[in-house]
Parts: sequence; structure tokens; C-alpha cells
Amino acid sequence: MKSTPRKYQRGFTLVEIAVVLVIIGLLLGGVLKGQELINNAKVKSLVQEFKSVSTMVYGYQDRFRFLPGDDPQVVNHVAGTLATTTPADVGNGRIDGAWDSATKTDESFLFWEHVRLANLANGSTDIDDAVNYLERNVENGRIGVTSNPAPITGLPGQFFICSGNLTTRFARQIDTTMDDGITNTGTVRVRAGAALAAVNLTAADENDGNVYTVCVGY
Repeated sequence: MKSTPRKYQRGFTLVEIAVVLVIIGLLLGGVLKGQELINNAKVKSLVQEFKSVSTMVYGYQDRFRFLPGDDPQVVNHVAGTLATTTPADVGNGRIDGAWDSATKTDESFLFWEHVRLANLANGSTDIDDAVNYLERNVENGRIGVTSNPAPITGLPGQFFICSGNLTTRFARQIDTTMDDGITNTGTVRVRAGAALAAVNLTAADENDGNVYTVCVGY
């Protein structure tokens, strides 16, 4: 009587398992590296936005001798809208109004109309266009400029540029790139929500899930 040959189920060899693990590792490494490249590109864009807005301020001031938003001759200069929230303060060398103001008569709100009409920036000049008028960063947070009120207590400068809706990692990287790497000191500072006090963010905070506002003093 012939014996029936046994059937063996062939498994993976150690070499095959090792190859699969290497491939998975390469894929994960590629994904993580790709995400890192995306994040670094966003940080560069955010930093460039601060520099571009400061150039707008100086460019307008150099051409018309007034700050954008605070220009009492804006109708003659660029056919823009004159700020009327505090009419006695127009032309006083300050951009008055909250950095993220939605009040159409504030100097800080009209800042964007003035620099765009002066061809110093692209974008809508229609202050009634709620969708396209307000400037936003790559994270869809507001970007704004103000001299008064100061957006963060103790932040030095004659005017301030703020960018909102930024993660802890982005906030820290911006500070490291532009200032001293400490988010509650120097000319770049970070605040949480509407609080005026700067917060000190560390690497341990990078997974806190919160968003912050970064302001730079000039």
C-alpha cells in the first residue's frame, strides 16, 4: 500500500519577510519625508508673507509719505477709501484698528485696499467682497496689520503683522527662522486665542492640537 505524500504549506522565508519590512520602511519614510517637505514649504511661505507685507508698508510710505490705511490723502493718491472710524487720527503715523478687524471703516481693514490700489499687492479692492477681500495665509488664517492696539503685550515695534490659525509647529518654526526661537520674547511672539500675553511654546507642545497667532513687530 502506497503512502500518501504529506502536503506542506510553504511559509515566508526570513529573507522575504525582511524584504517586505524594508519596503514598508521605505514607504513610511517616503511619506514622512514628503510631509516634512510640505511643512517646510508652508513655513517658508508663511515667513515670506510677513516679509512681503512689511515691504508693502514701506513701499507705500516711501511713495506717499503716509502708512497704508492711515493715509488722509488716499482718495487723491490711489482713489481709495478714507478711514473714518477715528477721523482725527488719520495721518498720525499709526495703523489703528485690530489686526484682524472686519470693520470697513478701520485703518487696519482698509490697509489691504490701499496697498492693492497702489499695485503693491494682488487681490480684491472691493471692501464689500467678504470672500476675496480679507487676506489669508496658506493655512487659511487671517493676515493683518496694526499699530494700535498692540496685538501682544510687550511686543516691540511701530507696527505689527499678525498671521493666525497656525499650529504649534508652524509657530515655533517661524520664530526660529525669523527671531530667537523663543515664542514669548523678541520681535516674533505667539499668542493663544484673544489673549494678549505671549506664550512660550516648546517641542513638547507640538502635538497639543491648538492653533495660535504669530505676530512680528517692525
